[in-house]
Amino acid sequence: MAPNGLRICPTIEELPAGWQIKSLGAFCTKIGSGATPRGGSEVYLSSRIGHALIRSQHVFDRHFNSEGLAFISPEHARELRNAEVQSGDLLLNITGDGVTFGRSCIVPDRILPACVNQHVSIIRPDRCVCDPGYLLSVLTHPTVKPYIESFNSGGSRRAITKGHIESFGIPLPPLEEQKAIAAVLGALDDKIELNRRMNATLEAMARALFQSWFVDFGPVRAKLDGCQPTGLDPATAALFPNEFQDSELGRIPKGWRVMKFGEFINRLPVGEKYEQKTVLPAGRVPVLDQGKSGVIGFHNNEPGVTGTLDKPVAVFANHTCYMRLITFPFSAIQNVLPFVGSGVDTFWAYYATEGTLSFSEYKGHWPDFVIQEAAMPPQKLTDAFGRAVKPLVARIRNDEEQSRTLATLRDTLLPKLLSGELAVARSKS
Repeated sequence: MAPNGLRICPTIEELPAGWQIKSLGAFCTKIGSGATPRGGSEVYLSSRIGHALIRSQHVFDRHFNSEGLAFISPEHARELRNAEVQSGDLLLNITGDGVTFGRSCIVPDRILPACVNQHVSIIRPDRCVCDPGYLLSVLTHPTVKPYIESFNSGGSRRAITKGHIESFGIPLPPLEEQKAIAAVLGALDDKIELNRRMNATLEAMARALFQSWFVDFGPVRAKLDGCQPTGLDPATAALFPNEFQDSELGRIPKGWRVMKFGEFINRLPVGEKYEQKTVLPAGRVPVLDQGKSGVIGFHNNEPGVTGTLDKPVAVFANHTCYMRLITFPFSAIQNVLPFVGSGVDTFWAYYATEGTLSFSEYKGHWPDFVIQEAAMPPQKLTDAFGRAVKPLVARIRNDEEQSRTLATLRDTLLPKLLSGELAVARSKS
């Protein structure tokens, strides 16, 4: 307990010279959450005409995930004007389960203008006193989530109030020291974000190639018009026919077959079920989440399933279908169903089935999935697609590995920087 009675955010045992403890409310110009617009999710817009609406699923520690971002009309934005975020604001999840609760990030300028709903708090520090990047470092320190949870007022579903947030005891070094700490950690965050965006581009390229070859049938149409397919070498172009045939799916390239997903994949046994608390930040075997988080950590046990360089994994959770292509040995956590292609290249099988599984009749077992049909080309053509996208997948894999290494470095540096080691090192230099 600090001399002024504050419960100190437990990031350091002893304050370095020049540091002080202040309540979060003492140096913030705004702390508050928002609300759901009148009409709830029914009034969400699919595209932006004004404000975005930030919800707890978008807020990760030191990262904002814009996937599934909803938008609201100017009228509803005016109703939520007190919940509008500004550049540099921190977002803190103030309700939720053990995974989402207490996560914090800085709102990215690219999604402004935006408002928050009632599950997310806006924290706006006075920049003359506290650097936003430094405050983010405090709120994402490994010891801080238990500290935040100690204020919990929501019973089984965690929740904290504005008053709780205002009472957080925050260690504050001199402003220049704050900025130096934020710069070190922010540089690592920036590289991780750059890798994330690059991977999104690479994934989009692979999907675009699949769309062109196997959905739009671009090479077939080009040959039908007497033209050479654009961007294909002669050997690959020769694998495409120059005419179509009728099928139950409509016109498809001649010689292709209509098959259901389950007819051209082989399911593999799932990996071991690991409890979240046993998952390590580093190790030999990546552990997959049941949701969209992908790799959530590592385990040093032998993997339940040993992957090869082209083994995809389908992940199903929360009555939605999320599929992820995994190219390394993995272990599963909870509901992960892995498969490989049967008579087709596995990369092709992955992109052919991504987003095509329906949960309308799902009862918990693989045969209960309502599975759409696909036009399946000869294996030589799926193999050609696999060779084309394999370098993209390999680059994605390398970027993910680098990002995990950078994240580990960042998380190792964070407590050291907040213990005053940076100030000591700077004083000796």
